[in-house]
Amino acid sequence: MEMAEHKITVNAYAPGIVGTAMWDLIDEELGKKTGAKKGDTFNKYTKELTALGRPSVPEDVSKCVSYLASPDSDFMTGQTLIIDGGIQFC
Repeated sequence: MEMAEHKITVNAYAPGIVGTAMWDLIDEELGKKTGAKKGDTFNKYTKELTALGRPSVPEDVSKCVSYLASPDSDFMTGQTLIIDGGIQFC
């Protein structure tokens, strides 16, 4: 709200599980704690907990970031866009 008077919008994006090397590391570290095999945690989170049943790819996130950086989002401020394919932790 402080930046609005200067015509500066402030928004954020919150990606879910993106199929990248970072998630390979997360999967490996969680596996060490839980005893899960490599890939099991990633598959569980993406197939069982994500409504769309798949991980996102970097392009899913970059499309959102492109929108936030474009004039199409000029009247949007103070928002966080969640790009997670509908993760539901039960």
